[in-house]
Amino acid sequence: MSADWVEVRRGGYRDSVTLMRVSRLLAERPDVAAAMAAMATGPNLELLARMGFAVPAEAGPADLVVAIRAEDGGLGAAREAVDVLLAEAARPPDGGGVLGAPPAPRTTASAAARGDASVALVSVPGPHAFPEAMDALDAGLNVMVFSDNVPVAQEIALKEAAARRGLIVMGPDCGTAVVGGVGLGFANAVRPGPVGVVAASGTGAQQVMCLLDAAGAGVRHVLGVGGRDLSPEVSGRSALSALAALDADPGAELIVLVSKPPAPQVADLIREAARRLDTPVVFALPTPGEDDLTQAVEKALKALGLTVPQWPRWDPAEPARVPAGRALRGLFAGGTLRDEAEVIARDALGWDLEARGHRFTDFGDDAYTRGRAHPMIDPTLRLEALAQEAADAACGVLLLDVVLGHGAEPDPAASLAPAVAAALRDRSGLAAVVSLCGTPADPQGRDRQAEALRDAGAAVFASNAQAARHAVALVEGVPG
Repeated sequence: MSADWVEVRRGGYRDSVTLMRVSRLLAERPDVAAAMAAMATGPNLELLARMGFAVPAEAGPADLVVAIRAEDGGLGAAREAVDVLLAEAARPPDGGGVLGAPPAPRTTASAAARGDASVALVSVPGPHAFPEAMDALDAGLNVMVFSDNVPVAQEIALKEAAARRGLIVMGPDCGTAVVGGVGLGFANAVRPGPVGVVAASGTGAQQVMCLLDAAGAGVRHVLGVGGRDLSPEVSGRSALSALAALDADPGAELIVLVSKPPAPQVADLIREAARRLDTPVVFALPTPGEDDLTQAVEKALKALGLTVPQWPRWDPAEPARVPAGRALRGLFAGGTLRDEAEVIARDALGWDLEARGHRFTDFGDDAYTRGRAHPMIDPTLRLEALAQEAADAACGVLLLDVVLGHGAEPDPAASLAPAVAAALRDRSGLAAVVSLCGTPADPQGRDRQAEALRDAGAAVFASNAQAARHAVALVEGVPG
C-alpha cells in the first residue's frame, strides 16, 4: 500500500535548482513512486494537484512544499531524508571555504571593491534583483541581470541609471551573454570570431551563435539586453547602448541583432540607429515578413564572404507519415524559438492555428518558472506535457527544442529520448521533430544528443527554422 505525505514549511525559501535536485533524489529512492519539493507558487501547486497531492489551501509562494508518495515501508525513510537532502543540495562545492581566508563579501559593492571586475551577474529572486543591480552600477560595473519577474519600472530605472554612468544593463531576464569569450548564464561553447550579437532573446542568441559556429565563423561578444528591451515601455535602451559598444570595438566586423517580436516603433528606432553605425547590422526578428534566425545567419555569412553550409540534421531510420488532419503541437523551452516556429507555421498553415488544433507553448515563460527552474534545467513540466499531447488522438506532430550549453541540463536526451520513443511506440501516425541548439564542444555533446534523439525516432535539426518547416510539411502530409 502506498501513502502520501505533504508538508508545508512557512517561509522556507530554497532556490529552484536546489529543489529540483532534492525532488530527483527523493524520486530515486526505493519505494518512492512520486516526489516533489517546490515553492508553493501557482504553477507548482497545479503540478502537485495533477500528481494527486492535496496541498493545504493556505500555502503561498513564499512557502516550501515537500510531497512524497511511497510504499508504507519507504515513506518514513524518505521523510527523514528530506532535511539531509536539502542541506546537501544547497552545500557549496568542496573548497568553498578556506581556513584563515577573509569572510565572503555580503554586498555587491563590497565584492566589486575586492577585484578588478567590469561585469556583475545578478541572479536572485526577481523582487530582490533591483537593489543588487543598482549597487553594482554604483560600483561602476556593467550588470547582467539573470533574474526574471523584475517589474518593468525597475528595469527602466536601472537602464537609465546605467546610461548616466556610461554602463550597460543586460537584462532583466537575460539568460545568455558572452563577454570576451567568457559565457555567462546559458551559453554555448563557440569559437571566437568577428560577429557581435545584440540579443533581446536568450535562446535566439544561442541559435545564432551555434549556427555561426557550425559555419566555421564565431562570435566576438554576445550582449543580451533582456526580452522586454524592445518593448514600447523600455524602448530599446540597452540595445542602443550595446550597438554603440560593439560598433566601437575594432574586432567586431558585423553585428547581428536578434529579438523576440519587437514593438514596431522600437524596431524602427533601432533600425535608424543601426544605419548610423560604421559596422553593418543584420536583423533576426521572428515576425512575419522578416528573416528567420537561420536566414539572418546566412545573410551575415554572405556579408563576411563566408560559405553558407548545409546545416546539420539527423534523420531517423524510418520516415514519418502523419494522417491528414492531425495537429502540430510545439513544446518549447526557448521563447524565441517558439515564436519563430509559430510564425513559420502560421505562414504555411494559416493564421487560425488554434482553431485548427495547433498549439505552441513556451515552458520558459515567467508563468512556468516562478518558484521552479527553467525547463532548460528541469524538464519535468515539458515531459508531462509531451505525454499528454502524445495521448491526444488529434496530435500528429510533436515539435520540441533542446538547448545545450553551460548551465543547461547535463544530459537532456537521457530523459527526452525515452519519452519520445515511448510516445512513438504507443501511437501510430505520430511524428517527433527536434530542434537541437548546440555545438560539438558543448558539455552535453551536440552529436551524441542528436544521435540519441534520432535513434528514438525523432528527426533532428540544428536549424530551428528548418525543424519547424519539416514539422509543417509532415502535418501537410509530406513524408519526412
